[in-house]
Amino acid sequence: TDYGSSLTVSLPAALQPHQPFQIIVRYTTADGPAIWWLDPELTYGNAKPFVFTQGHSVCNRSFFPCFDTPAVKCTYSATVKAPAGIQVLMSATQSSYLEDEGVYQFYMEYPVPAYLVALVAGDLIHADIGPRSRVWAEPCLLPTAISKLSGIVERWLTAAESLYGPYIWGRYDIVFLPPSFPIVAMENPCLTFIISSILESDEFLIIDVIHEVAHSWFGNAVTNATWEEMWLSEGLATYAQRRITTETYGAAFTCLETAFRLDALHRQMKLLGEDNPVSKLQVKLEPGVNPSNLMNLFTYEKGYCFVYYLSQLCGDPRHFDSFLRAYIEKYKFTSVVAQDLLDSFLNFFPELKEQCVESKAGLEFERWLNATGPPLAEPDLSQGSSLTRPVETLFKLWTTEPLDSVAAASSVDLTKWRTFQTVLFLDRLLDGSPLPHEVIKKLSECYSSQLDSMNAEIRIRWLQIVVRNDYYPDLYKVRRFLENQMSRMYTIPLYEDLCTGTLKSFALEIFYQTQNQLHPNLRKTIQQILSQGLNPLPAIDTTAVTTDTPAMVLEDKVSEATNGAISLRDVNVSA
Repeated sequence: TDYGSSLTVSLPAALQPHQPFQIIVRYTTADGPAIWWLDPELTYGNAKPFVFTQGHSVCNRSFFPCFDTPAVKCTYSATVKAPAGIQVLMSATQSSYLEDEGVYQFYMEYPVPAYLVALVAGDLIHADIGPRSRVWAEPCLLPTAISKLSGIVERWLTAAESLYGPYIWGRYDIVFLPPSFPIVAMENPCLTFIISSILESDEFLIIDVIHEVAHSWFGNAVTNATWEEMWLSEGLATYAQRRITTETYGAAFTCLETAFRLDALHRQMKLLGEDNPVSKLQVKLEPGVNPSNLMNLFTYEKGYCFVYYLSQLCGDPRHFDSFLRAYIEKYKFTSVVAQDLLDSFLNFFPELKEQCVESKAGLEFERWLNATGPPLAEPDLSQGSSLTRPVETLFKLWTTEPLDSVAAASSVDLTKWRTFQTVLFLDRLLDGSPLPHEVIKKLSECYSSQLDSMNAEIRIRWLQIVVRNDYYPDLYKVRRFLENQMSRMYTIPLYEDLCTGTLKSFALEIFYQTQNQLHPNLRKTIQQILSQGLNPLPAIDTTAVTTDTPAMVLEDKVSEATNGAISLRDVNVSA
């Protein structure tokens, strides 16, 4: 019922075919899946209230009356009145402000699907970071945003244009949202939304923003006509993102990031099972199912692998770039299905059509689209071996019995590694958890203090290792981390792990202490995690878990549903 019901408007019988007409719908909206109201306490500055919308994929019907399907595109205009001191932004190509009236006017001159109409309002100020880009953020965050992005966004845009043609949206601005933003980033045209929490993780910030830049061509200009083929936006955007990173940061870095993501894909596949229908690129969307529930790493990474396979058929990725430029030019401002892409591909490369590459045994295009399980082929990542080999070597040192290589392993200085190397190493340790007690003890002795000073993407993985191995000496770090986090991406994975093991009472204790700093939607999600298989618990001594005192915790029976759940760590993706 959150997603409403259809509104049917009967047109006058005298209306002639193709005769223009106007419909005016007067409506009121306050709460709904698209609209997130934040009290000042849920912002970084704690000064003013904040509101933002998140339309993907079928939420904007709670924001305004619309054809809430990616198959329909239109221009839009909006008039927004706001109190003095509140800055309003929308995903529009034109804007103006009448200060005397406190009224903002917005106009999007190019047709977009309903899910890309977005609004944000709050205590926001801006700074230019390039000739066509600026960052918006709360005053306390703006200096950090400037230092991380000044000058380099234009570099990414220029690289993308060299590959896929002109950037058609005019400005490319970025607004950093409070930690309540429910996903990592959203590619709203002209105005990318991104969660502020990612600012401390430089490499993740780079990848996430470049991914949204890529969406300016794949997803925004050319859109999947049905949510059953989201890979047409996400798979192509991921491919374009990696072409851009290869141009700007080199093939080794791109291969490292790809290896990290493909590791996550195989982890998710192991959890879901190879026969799970959601692993298809063409997913069947049952009536009443929210399409966002089908978003997973297959949409991104299996889609990417198919696009990469198509590029390999061309022999030279630059030839495939030329095809994608022509594809964008042909279909921009429209919505497409997979057959449009594949027919265009074969028509662009008639020699491949003559070779019947679409029917190559075991790699048929139809099988790519409709077979469950892993990608039919994966990219050659050997160009990243200089970065991935040290990870593999260190992982083997820690997981090969007997554990007689601690000296060699402990000599590795993780502070010299790239973030994606460290998270790849920690993810593989997570996959192998629980580890022998001697191993987790030595790991903590070698790396715990190093990891304390690293970014949240690294720290949360180490803390998950701590939790999954019931390593009590470091549990105080889990408490400290959760006491200072308000975002889904850095809270849900830890609560899931705490409640799957023997530490549910510890999780309850932290939640009771921190719940008031969480957005109501996040609070509800954590309550659902905590309630699975849980009997009412007595009050708990809040000093039970310290740096050197093992906690006395209550063991709860965890339901099969919890044990079989997929943690957010495995599915956390940008839009």
